Amino acid sequence: MKKITLLFAFIGMIILQSCTINEVDDNIDNDTISEVFELTTSFGTSNNFSRLVTFNPPIYASDMVLVYHLYDVVNGSDVWRLMPQTYYFDNGVELDYNYDFTRYDVNLFLDSNASLSSFTPVWLQNQTFRIVVIPAYLSGKGIVDHNDYNKTIKMYGLEMAKIKKLK
Repeated sequence: MKKITLLFAFIGMIILQSCTINEVDDNIDNDTISEVFELTTSFGTSNNFSRLVTFNPPIYASDMVLVYHLYDVVNGSDVWRLMPQTYYFDNGVELDYNYDFTRYDVNLFLDSNASLSSFTPVWLQNQTFRIVVIPAYLSGKGIVDHNDYNKTIKMYGLEMAKIKKLK
């Protein structure tokens, strides 16, 4: 009896040894896409010094939105500043470029301790912004200096992303 049991155990080991388990990594999310939008807009009394940008389709409630203001162009390279961004003037006046967002839209707006109508067109007209939508699963990729637009784009793998121009 011991020999038969030993024989079955030996045959069982040979048969089961060829079985392998292939694990599938389902942690990769291929249908959630980071997006970058670019918008050039002007602020004035007609739009209450704000601009509403609607997401179509809406983003997920867990997604993060960052907005950058094009501050300058130096030697052909764009200089982006993470909003909110406050600019200080010699006379104690402050101008804030700010935003808020929901899963349906981003509201870009100006705020100041002076009348917004008193600012020159350089600060109000043809202002360019980059809106970066970062899916929640990417937000845990590590510590990122979001103040640096280029590092942010690189960290989230958006270097080659097509920037969608909005009107």
